[in-house]
Amino acid sequence: MARQDSHAKIAEHVQRLGEKHPPIPLDSVDRTIHDAEAVKARFGHTIDYLARVELEVDRNVLELLVLLPDVDDTNKTFYSDVWQPQEIQHGLILDRLQQDLGREPASPHMDVSFKIKILGALANLKPIQEVAKLMYFLTGASTERQAVLAYNQISAGLKEMGETAIAETIVNPIKQQEPGHFAFYNMSASAMVNDGVLKPWQLFLARVLRERSYGLVGTNGRADHKAAMGRVAEDLGIDTDLEGYAREIGRVEQRLLWAHRQGMPFPPYILRALRESVDLYRERGFGPATA
Repeated sequence: MARQDSHAKIAEHVQRLGEKHPPIPLDSVDRTIHDAEAVKARFGHTIDYLARVELEVDRNVLELLVLLPDVDDTNKTFYSDVWQPQEIQHGLILDRLQQDLGREPASPHMDVSFKIKILGALANLKPIQEVAKLMYFLTGASTERQAVLAYNQISAGLKEMGETAIAETIVNPIKQQEPGHFAFYNMSASAMVNDGVLKPWQLFLARVLRERSYGLVGTNGRADHKAAMGRVAEDLGIDTDLEGYAREIGRVEQRLLWAHRQGMPFPPYILRALRESVDLYRERGFGPATA
């Protein structure tokens, strides 16, 4: 009964998301910018990074088709009818904005990784597919939380600069759609663990895989993308409190995978990923600070 109740609540949430948050029309935004050079210097790189990440949603859908061959209707509705249409519009709008700032268009990474293909080959085995499903939900929760925090910072910064048009009609509408995505992933992962879908060995495997494969949003296992994320961390001030940020983006998996580890405020691999990105940026850079 608990499992049925959880599934019904998640299905209702997905339906509400689709009804209340249609994709943002391109012609609904006001791209008025008072000081393009100042916006470019402060947020240009971060806007480019987020545009690329949002535009990579089509690859993310391909990955889901590989990892979850027997996906249920609720998940299929979420990623094909709600999440993908919303995210692709986010990417298109942000990419147009960064071109208004005089930057080059985003270059999304569209290749499905070899690791995903290997895991997908095993996903026809139901126990493995269940682990992959939990990993998908945990990744989604972490990445959506990262997106919300980034958009909060950008919105506040743009308003400080007097750039209210792009803050109110671009960043804020995008920001308002991301928490619903986070809620879906959080509810879905929580239901899998709390309803006893996974056996102890599956949870152990999920911990091992998560520890070995965790990556920050948009890094794609690539050193250049990790360095680019390091610059985002510096531009948004995340680097001044990496532990606090790790706690924010790791709450869901800390609760679901690591609650048995008393005193662990967040999974250590999240902080390692953050430090790696910041260190890579500081070592190799990612273009001049005003680029």
